[in-house]
Order: sequence, then C-alpha cells, then structure tokens
Amino acid sequence: MMSEHYEIEAFTPFSESKIWQLNRDFYHERGISAWSEGVVPHQMTSNSRVGKTYAELIFGLLQDIAQKGNLEEVVYILELGAGHGRLAFHILKHLELRIAQAQEVLPPFCYILSDIVEANLSFFQKHPQLQSYLEKGVLDFAFFDGPISEEIQLRNAQRTLSPQQLKQPIVAIGNYFFDSLPNELFYLQNQEISSSAVAIDSRENPKGLDTEKLIDNLEFTYFNTITDQPIDEDPILNEILEDYRGIFDQTYLFFPKKAMQCLAHIKSLSKSGLVLLTMDKGFHELAKLEAKKEPEFITHGSFSLWVNYHALGAFCTKQGGKVLFPAFSNFHLEIGCLLFLEEGDSYQKLAAAYQESVDLFGPDDFNTLKQLSYFNVSRIKLVELIALYRLSAYDSTFFIKLLPRLKQVYQSITFQERERLGQTLERIWDMYFNINEAHDLAYEIGGILYDLAYYQEALIYFQHSVDHFGTKPDVYYNQALCYYQLRQDKLFYQTIANGKASYPNFERFQHLDKLDMNA
Repeated sequence: MMSEHYEIEAFTPFSESKIWQLNRDFYHERGISAWSEGVVPHQMTSNSRVGKTYAELIFGLLQDIAQKGNLEEVVYILELGAGHGRLAFHILKHLELRIAQAQEVLPPFCYILSDIVEANLSFFQKHPQLQSYLEKGVLDFAFFDGPISEEIQLRNAQRTLSPQQLKQPIVAIGNYFFDSLPNELFYLQNQEISSSAVAIDSRENPKGLDTEKLIDNLEFTYFNTITDQPIDEDPILNEILEDYRGIFDQTYLFFPKKAMQCLAHIKSLSKSGLVLLTMDKGFHELAKLEAKKEPEFITHGSFSLWVNYHALGAFCTKQGGKVLFPAFSNFHLEIGCLLFLEEGDSYQKLAAAYQESVDLFGPDDFNTLKQLSYFNVSRIKLVELIALYRLSAYDSTFFIKLLPRLKQVYQSITFQERERLGQTLERIWDMYFNINEAHDLAYEIGGILYDLAYYQEALIYFQHSVDHFGTKPDVYYNQALCYYQLRQDKLFYQTIANGKASYPNFERFQHLDKLDMNA
C-alpha cells in the first residue's frame, strides 16, 4: 500500500524553492533555542579550538596591515549568520590574548555580530559576557542579510558602513553560513549543462506541522532542463559555470551564486578589498565534485548542504585574488581563506598563520582526535584528559562531553595532578559562553573543586551557578559544606537557613544538621 504524499510545491528552479524560506522561518521561530536545546548541532563548528584558529588568522592579517603602515583606521570583522554568538566570544577571547602577548602596534578592530533574526541580535546586545567588549568598542551588532544587504548599520556605534567607505580591508567570517544560502543546481553530462528544478512533497499532512517537523518530512524530486542561458549579468559567474562544462562526465553541481553576491556586497564596502575566512562541509578540489548524486538534505531542525568551495575560490582568483585551502585531505571540514585583495601574496603573516593553524594541525584534525577520545573514553587517564582539554583550547562543551570519565579518574589523584586540574578548570570556565543550555557547568566545576579540597574556589563557582542558572537546593547544600570545611560557622548556619527557607522539602539539609562542628 502506497503512503499518501502532500504536495508542497510543484517543480521550481532549485534556488527559488520554498525550502530556503522554510530554513529562514525555522531560525526566526526558534531563535537561540535552536542551539541551546541541541536541535542544531554547533559543537564541531563553534568550539574554542575553532575560535582560536580564526583568531590566529585575524591576528596574522592585522600584522600584515600594520607592516603596510595602515595603523589608524579600524579593521571591521563581520561574522555572517552569527546565530548563538559563542564563536564570536571564543574569537574575541583568543584574539585579545594574542594581541596582549604580542605587544605589537596593530590597527584597531571591531567585531560585528550579524544575523537576520532580531531575537538573536537582542540576545547578543543584552548578554552580560559581551558587555566589556561593547564598552571597549571592539564589538558591535548589525542586521545583515548576505545576498541582499548592501550596507551595515552598526547598532552600538550608531554608524552606517556604506559602499567604498572603509579604507582597511574588511574581514568576513562565513562559519557554517554558506551551506544554508540558496544555491543554483545544475546537472552536467556529455558537456551539456542542465538547470535543475525541484518538486517538494511531505510525508505528513503539512497542516498543523511546525516548520521543524515539516522540514523533517520533506521529499524531493528533480527535473533537469538543458540550458545555454547566462546565469548572471556578471561575466565572471558565467565564466566559472562554463569552465565546468567540459570537466565532468556526469554530476550534480551546486553553484553558489547567492554566496558570490553576498561576498560582492561585502567587498564593495571597502576600497581595499575583502578577506573571507570560512569553514563548512564542502569541497575545494575538482575531483571531489565528480559524480555527485541528487542533493541530500541534512536535516537538524533546519537543513544544510555541502558548499562548492571550488567555485568560491574561482570567484576570488578570477578577480586577481589569492586563495588558501588545505594542502591535505580533510575528513570533516573545509577551512578556507580567500583574499580579495591586491598583492595577496604580500600578506605573509596571514599565510603563515594559515599554515600553522590549519595545514599543520587544525580544527579538522582536532575533530578526528575528539572522535578517537569518545571511542576510547574508558581508557583515558587523568593526565591524558588534561592534555585533551588543553588541545581543545579549553572548550567547555568538550569538557562536558568527557566529564563522566573525569569524575572517575580524579578520585585517585596526585598533588601535581590536582594543581594542574584546578588550573585547567579555571581556563575552561574562562572560555565558557552561556547560551541558556541546560547543563550547569559552574556547578559541575564547583563540585570537582570541592572534591579536590579547593573549598574557597568551589564557593566562587557555586556562586557562578546561581548567577547563570538561578538558585537550587544542591547549591545551598554544597555551599554549606564548603563553609563547614573552611570553619566559617556563621556562614555555614546562615546558608543552611537560607536553603531551608527556599527549599523546605529538600531532605539532604538534614545531613548538615548532623555534622560535628567541633571536629
């Protein structure tokens, strides 16, 4: 018996399909909860190691600009589709540290968190962990719709960045951004190019389904029509597509026209050009584009597709730019640096940073080691855990992932390991950015510090728990235990009283009444 399908859309050019609007609708409906509730995965793309990688590349660029004598004007760094803001926090933390360590005279910078979801922008503007950057003028916010927006209105500085206004190169960060922009889709066979249309059906009746559920139930059918029509008024775009004609025997090909328009809009803001730093799943090598089947939509509340980085690279080089892509095969992620600049070869500090932070060992390699650690978690020793945390650049989400093993292995600990673990926990908290996730990192760190007999330090983290997640009986209980160990009797009794008043049915408070205060 055939299941019933519900038509959502008849055959429509792929780039004009309703699926792209559904993707936007999902993020507008969900806001920050798309990430805080774990619907859209982001740990691979927005961890502290990734933030450190971007920071090293930006630092190298700032050094190059300084060597050219451009020290007065601000270098603007525009993050496209910032979403939850965690990546920006990591980049700013690492970049701030890198600049302080170098003690070089560098041009000033301003990081712009941009998004198309007003609720996300409001979240950024009110976030307590971002206020110090706002006050220093190194952070701002803007609504920016990549393929459409032609200027940037900075909400904190109340200034508009218009075409040809900037004297410094502008930096754009496309971190898992281009995979959800509308793509043209072509089918190449026998040196002929066909334009692909898509029809969309739902396996369930769409009435009453929210956007997330609807996306998860969609099915796609493709129809190809041979075409010789130019893809755009821009001859470069037409030339890039035409170059593919004689290369492939048979393949479906994403063509990122909207991404190219987005980059053109950003580039137009500066008289000096654009530097694109980007990471996503995708391919920059021609061989990887051969024999691609009909597109597979990866759904996670929203959906994403792979990125044709080869085409984006060609868009850069055909304008006289320079492209940096990994010299080694990637298993998880592509990380690209596209310099839409004159004399791109002269940016040697940036190129060196790319070689060090991407080619020699980068986020893609770290993701491989993460998977290795998850597979072998039962064998990992304490000193190995500490090394992994350090390798992650003290990423809090990675810490939480391995926390059950940490709780097992620190039960037997040397004095040296205790000291090093305490230092590690401090650095992990420093790299934590709160996006309203359910896991209370501060409480977990406080509990470990208590077990390590760092009672005063544990109290600090239990207070962090209250500040970030509100009160709960376990926090009162553990705070009281810390005061007991520190022999601060007045605070011990006061904390118990406050806890009982707030949570009179919490039975564990009775254990505190039995403690020997003269022990």
